[in-house]
Amino acid sequence: MEFDRQQLETALMRREHKYLPLSLHVFDTVASTNLTVWDLLEQGAASGCVVIATQQTAGRGQWGRQWSSFGGGLYLSVAIAPQLEASNSYQLTLALCWGIAKQLRKCGVNVGIKWPNDLVLSSRKLGGILTETKVHKGKITQAVVGVGINWSNSVPETGINLKFWQAKEGKGVIDSLEMLALEVLLGIEFGVECLCEKGVNILLSDYLNLLTNMGDKVDIKNHSGTVVGVTSTGELRIKMQTSDNNTVITPEICLQPGTISLGYKGRLE
Repeated sequence: MEFDRQQLETALMRREHKYLPLSLHVFDTVASTNLTVWDLLEQGAASGCVVIATQQTAGRGQWGRQWSSFGGGLYLSVAIAPQLEASNSYQLTLALCWGIAKQLRKCGVNVGIKWPNDLVLSSRKLGGILTETKVHKGKITQAVVGVGINWSNSVPETGINLKFWQAKEGKGVIDSLEMLALEVLLGIEFGVECLCEKGVNILLSDYLNLLTNMGDKVDIKNHSGTVVGVTSTGELRIKMQTSDNNTVITPEICLQPGTISLGYKGRLE
């Protein structure tokens, strides 16, 4: 699938507010868009460097998982320099999920967020985000944000592609891979600006409104709990049941990303 770089560049130049100095690098196929951005940074590229590919041969998800990156999807990575404390690294993924979801919802795509880093549509996975960082003296000095969105590519049973969904719903606001890339980049820019300029608490309540896991029941070490939110540092808040009279159970616990898998049982409005 050919990607029209000029079309996207023209659209980006027309945006009213430019927070990130986005510069495009477009490829048919790369091993990984994240790795390609890191390579370009090593060669002197600046923050705002964007790599887009329509296929990856060695795509990666969270925690080293393989990300299937078939032709027809959008695979995009952006270099940013957020200057966040290293202890707040998950705020970046939180803000970016929120920013992209908000931007897609402006286009009539009712995207929700599945903690910690998935974008969901009709209770199935539309895409995901992989954030990688470099830390110096306790601060994130450089980050690369990778985003994969299903456009017209084949997907597993738990996935959904946007082109199919729009045809089924009779919607077609996003009519090309280039426009999808534009909306994702606008969402990244929006999320980064809000986080860096206003702080995570400004967007957190709205993030929770989009969180599909709210109210989900989970089992932790043979005890039941309910998802009640996410902390400002990206941890999942779970309210535990306290009916066991023989054991003292903390009423609410917080879990780091990667310590529990929530599956695809979330609800979308």
